[in-house]
Amino acid sequence: MSTLCVPAHVPSVAEDCEQLHKAFTGWGTNEGLIISILGHRNAAQRKLIRQVYAETYGEDLLKALDKELTNDFERIVLLWTLDPSERDAYLTNEATKRWTSSNKVLMEIACTRSPKELLLAREAYHARFKRSLEEDVAYHTHGDFRKLLVPLVSSYRYGGDDVNLTLAKSEAKLLHEKISKKAYNDDDLIRILATRSKAQINATLNQYKNEFGNDINKNLKADPKDEFLAILRGTIKCLVCPEKYFEKAIRLAINRQGTDEGALTRVVATQAEVDMKIIKDEYQKRNSVPLDRAIAKDTTGDYEKMLLALIGQEEA
Repeated sequence: MSTLCVPAHVPSVAEDCEQLHKAFTGWGTNEGLIISILGHRNAAQRKLIRQVYAETYGEDLLKALDKELTNDFERIVLLWTLDPSERDAYLTNEATKRWTSSNKVLMEIACTRSPKELLLAREAYHARFKRSLEEDVAYHTHGDFRKLLVPLVSSYRYGGDDVNLTLAKSEAKLLHEKISKKAYNDDDLIRILATRSKAQINATLNQYKNEFGNDINKNLKADPKDEFLAILRGTIKCLVCPEKYFEKAIRLAINRQGTDEGALTRVVATQAEVDMKIIKDEYQKRNSVPLDRAIAKDTTGDYEKMLLALIGQEEA
C-alpha cells in the first residue's frame, strides 16, 4: 500500500515542467517547488514529466536535477524520479561495484520484486549498461555469495498463489536436513530459495515450523557473524515478509551512530509506491514511535522534507 499523496487535481504535465524549469532558473534553486511537484506524482506521471521536459527544454530532467541539487537530497530526488525498473537497474549496478556489504541490496531487489518487476529491471539493466545483470553479479561476487545471488537475480518465479502441500512437506524436510548438517550452501537449499514461488516457499516454511518447532531463520543463526548466513536469512525474510525486512532496514539506518542515509533513501524511494504504509505500521508496532517522527528527528532540511512527503506526511 502506497503512502504517496497525489493531489486530487494535478496540473498539466506542461505546467509541471514549466514550474520545474522555473525552480532551476534565477537566483538559487527552489527546492520546495521541486518537492511539491516530484514528491507528489506517481511513476506514470513522473515518466511523462521527464519525457515532456526533455522535449520542451532539450535536456534530460535528471541532468537538470543533478546540476542543481546536492548530497542526500539530490540522491533521493534522482532515485525517486527514475522509472522503478531503471531505479532497480541503477541500484543493482551500483551494488555490484562494492564489497560484500552490498550483496544484501542485490538480494533485496531480487527477492522483494514481483517476477515481472525483476524481469523489467533486468531489461532496463541491458538497455542502460549494455550487459546483463546476471553477468555483472557473477563477475563481481565469488564463492557461496555467487552461488546464491546469480540464481536469485536470474529467477523468473511463478507469481500465483497455488501451492503443492506434498512438495512443501518434502522440501521442508530437505531444508531441515541440510541446515542440521550446516550445509548452508547446498545446491537443493539454494534451488528451493531461488526458484520456488513465494507462495510455495511460504507453505514450505510453515511446514518447517510445524514439523520442527522453529522458524527456519532461528536455525540459520548458528553464527551471527557469518555474512552468508545473514544473506540467507535476508533472502527468506524478503521472500515471505518483506515489510518486516524493510522495517528492520529503516530501523537500523536510523538507530545506528550516524544515520545510514544510503539505506534510508533506498528503502523510501523504492517502497513509497509499493508497501510503505505496511512498513510504517510495522515500524510503529515495533518501535512505539511513528516513522515520520523518527525520520524528522534524524534528518534535516530538504532531504527530510522529501522523505516525509514520500512516506505520506500530509503537511510535507
